[in-house]
Amino acid sequence: MEMMKKLVWMMALPLLLAGCTSYRNVPYLQNPEAVNSFAEKLPLYDAKIMPKDLLTITVNTTDPQAAAPFNLTTQTALNIAQSQNTYSQAALQQYLVNNEGLIDFPVIGRLKVGGLTKNEAEALIRENLKPYLKEVPIVTVRMSNYKISVLGEVNRPGTFTVSNEKVNILEALAMAGDMTVYGVRDSVKLIRESETGQREIVCLNLTNATVVTSPYYYLQQNDILYVTPNKDKAKNSDIGSSTTLWFSATSILISLVSLLWNILK
Repeated sequence: MEMMKKLVWMMALPLLLAGCTSYRNVPYLQNPEAVNSFAEKLPLYDAKIMPKDLLTITVNTTDPQAAAPFNLTTQTALNIAQSQNTYSQAALQQYLVNNEGLIDFPVIGRLKVGGLTKNEAEALIRENLKPYLKEVPIVTVRMSNYKISVLGEVNRPGTFTVSNEKVNILEALAMAGDMTVYGVRDSVKLIRESETGQREIVCLNLTNATVVTSPYYYLQQNDILYVTPNKDKAKNSDIGSSTTLWFSATSILISLVSLLWNILK
């Protein structure tokens, strides 16, 4: 009987070892003192307008009629489930930034907004509105399609819309349900495309707290985060694909050992 127990233990040991993950590779930001002692003042993040962004622009003054030409609306269909009628609802016109960073704005014409922050774009529009309005208007620019994607070893991979136009890498992982225990935390890949179309892949070490001082800590619109699976996940995948075979073989061997034990004792 003792021999049979040893045999079962020897066969189960590889399965147990394959599921073990070193604890030191799991926690984020393991050296916070490196950031707390960081002397340099970091600038506040402000998103820049990129090609293919959809912008919602509103112009407000004390005279609504004077501002009306700059607040175009479109009619969108609104279906009412309880009836057979279809209604239309007014929505603000959205402006698509083309590959040159230009938009076509009412009355003013083409404006170069690509590469500008929201505040810079609002200032540009206010300046161009001066010949048409008696008072300085309140201009608000919002990005309607600010989104990021997270995939790989996370619990809920997907594409997420960010309403406040500001998200850091840890918040993005939180949206995706955090990494699984099999995610490689010291080499998270960030895929980014600039306003000129240049693409880059950056590896970020989330176990090192200094990542919060990185220029890549805050994500830009359309950024993609990819969390690579570690070696344990690869081993477990191999084991999982042959689990039935292992258990079948183990069951047969145990039966043979038990039979031989009963015969030879």
